[in-house]
Amino acid sequence: MSILRMPAVKAETGHRSHASIYNAIKAGLFTKPVPIGERAVGWPCNEVQAINAARIAGKSEADIRELVNRLHAKRADMATV
Repeated sequence: MSILRMPAVKAETGHRSHASIYNAIKAGLFTKPVPIGERAVGWPCNEVQAINAARIAGKSEADIRELVNRLHAKRADMATV
């Protein structure tokens, strides 16, 4: 599993700015970043791909919020292994 930094996330999702991604996070439509260093964050590639696939499939915002919640829960499950 790879971790994407902001420029790659913007390229993958079509978002044009950092703010648009953080607004999507605030709205529950995108996963929160994970820390990868003292002052660096990124997003798991599989999460970005899952959200993109949901958008391409025409899922509603409610469906995408549910997906984001499942992805966050999956992170918590991975941490207990």
